[in-house]
Amino acid sequence: MTILVFGSTGQVGIELAKLDGVHSLSRAEADLNDPEACATLIRETECAAVINAAAYTAVDKAEEDEAAAQVTNADAPAAMARVAAEKGVPFVHISTDYVFEGGGDMPFNPSDPTGPLGAYGRTKLAGEDAVRGAGGVYAILRTSWVFSAHGNNFVKTMLRLAETRKSLTVVGDQHGGPTPARAIAAACHNIAHQLATAPEKSGTYHFSGSPDTTWADFARAVFEASGKAVKVEDIPTSAYPTPAARPLNSRMDCSATRAAFGIDRPDWHAALREVLQELGAAR
Repeated sequence: MTILVFGSTGQVGIELAKLDGVHSLSRAEADLNDPEACATLIRETECAAVINAAAYTAVDKAEEDEAAAQVTNADAPAAMARVAAEKGVPFVHISTDYVFEGGGDMPFNPSDPTGPLGAYGRTKLAGEDAVRGAGGVYAILRTSWVFSAHGNNFVKTMLRLAETRKSLTVVGDQHGGPTPARAIAAACHNIAHQLATAPEKSGTYHFSGSPDTTWADFARAVFEASGKAVKVEDIPTSAYPTPAARPLNSRMDCSATRAAFGIDRPDWHAALREVLQELGAAR
């Protein structure tokens, strides 16, 4: 089974490229700024499923350039999903916790009302709506706080700061599940295979690491596992203003994912150790 993957240079895309039967397309090969060109690639490529791991993820920059984020996060997946539906192949699309407004302290279910706080979340939600409306077999997999040994992410930022800092202030009132890119890739790969024979499983699902934590506690875990003597002081989100508002509650209920596909939430502590080993930064 050949799976066509968009976004091979991103954190999840790099991990997907390591899996069996994957034909990855980089941004150089698939211009996300040209949705119809992406659609043509699907139309002209022999594949049994499509996974879209590409996205405009510059959350703060999107506030100034929502039009560009809209093309990558909504228009491109809309075109991809339409052609996948025409070909009769499953389409797996990665989305985000940012589609929620982040209130309360209970995990969000896939069916809960959405309410993005900024441009990034709005464009990702528009992409979700387009995928659902394409009329094909699909899975939207919302995830959060992605980390890996590749690209830019919180773990690598903490390690970089630890080289010159002995103390840091880190937001302590945002809650969510750090999610290893490798586990997201494996989940998407698994879901694509299952949808090929069980199209009735189409729908929107959640997938995040366990247990839920805060950014400050995640930072402490990074320093503990890497043997860095860095003191972390919790600060409220209000003390760290950014152009785009962040949801305070990014907890996600992933029970539907387990029920439909048999995929459990990954242990981010174990994955963190693997990533640190890969970076040569483990204790």
